[in-house]
Amino acid sequence: MQSQSPAPRRLPAPVKRLLSLLPAHPGSRIFATLLNTAVSRHLPQDVRDALARRHLRLAVDDAALSFDFAWDGKGFVPCRKAGLPDLVIRATLHDFGLLAARKEDPDTLFFSRRLVMEGDTELGLLIKNTLDAIDGPVFDPAWLAPRQLLRQLQARRPGAARRPS
Repeated sequence: MQSQSPAPRRLPAPVKRLLSLLPAHPGSRIFATLLNTAVSRHLPQDVRDALARRHLRLAVDDAALSFDFAWDGKGFVPCRKAGLPDLVIRATLHDFGLLAARKEDPDTLFFSRRLVMEGDTELGLLIKNTLDAIDGPVFDPAWLAPRQLLRQLQARRPGAARRPS
């Protein structure tokens, strides 16, 4: 008998309905802030150049949420959902959590069709390889501590002094 990978975990339908009522832009702003905290300092200049003005979307299918963002040359910024993004990366909340904590390999999720990329696949491969090159987990739950999150949001305010990456 051939072993199969377990079925992906999904949020319950009532939770999905509730989350689908949330406005998109504030979530994209928070997500961009989290990316700036976790990922920005790890990006080499050639990756920053490749990301410049590219509209990206992270779609969390089981939560009916998506986060639109771009690289503005200094950091990740939220985008309004206008037109098609250059790249959409979609999975369940659980699978994105596994990826962020480095508990699952993106190739495994991709080939089991639990992680889907749509659009510019070359850009998707660049992002995947860049994240793979980062040592340790990309996401540390301690960054969600209210004080840390507030510091990050304040640093991203227009006119706030930027710290070098």
